[in-house]
Amino acid sequence: MFKFKEFSIQQDKCAMKVGTDGVLLGTWTSTNHSPNSILDIGTGTGLIALMLAQRSNAEQIDAIEIDDDTYEQAVDNFENSPWGDRLFCYHAGLDEFVEEMQDEEEYDLIISNPPFYSEDFTTGNEQRDKARFNTSMPFDELAEAAALLLSRDGIFTVILPYKEEENFISIAAQFSLFVFKITRVKGTPETEIKRSLIAFKKQETEIVKIDELIIEIARHQYTPEYIALTKDFYLKM
Repeated sequence: MFKFKEFSIQQDKCAMKVGTDGVLLGTWTSTNHSPNSILDIGTGTGLIALMLAQRSNAEQIDAIEIDDDTYEQAVDNFENSPWGDRLFCYHAGLDEFVEEMQDEEEYDLIISNPPFYSEDFTTGNEQRDKARFNTSMPFDELAEAAALLLSRDGIFTVILPYKEEENFISIAAQFSLFVFKITRVKGTPETEIKRSLIAFKKQETEIVKIDELIIEIARHQYTPEYIALTKDFYLKM
């Protein structure tokens, strides 16, 4: 079990455990536009949906998870949280969810920590591969789904390997989703950029805000910026 300040995550049935990527996306994503409806695509343990439940007053927070065991665990984590009445998990693939929902539902915030390993090797563990490799959720499918389900003034955010940043932004633009903010993440000041947090909306903007976030100055010596982002969640922050 992984304990946060206001909720806990059971993760023994999930291939992908609670990690820095999910926590970063769940804290970095803006809720300043007061989203009333939120969708977490590929929810895994349910972490990001739970973080958004804590951070927002959204009445409806939906999540999608395709893997059987992971879906069941996300449902349990939702039900055992303080926000169980606002959280709902669909056991579905993205394509079938979009088909069912695109004429019925719009979301003010869509968020995804997608599988992003595009290399051809697999680990031999089907559940882990499904969670890690983007063959189970190709970037173009994700961008198209977000475009179809996002409300007019909604925001769509993802976290990706830095090397995929340019590719994903160009794919999203094909579906009229335009980048307006990027934060590039480094483990320490000396290491190379590892991740990109990217926010999109349906209106094209001339100025894209780009900044950088460093997690640690030294081992377990976190930067003030990282502490400010995560202090409402991590027990020791």
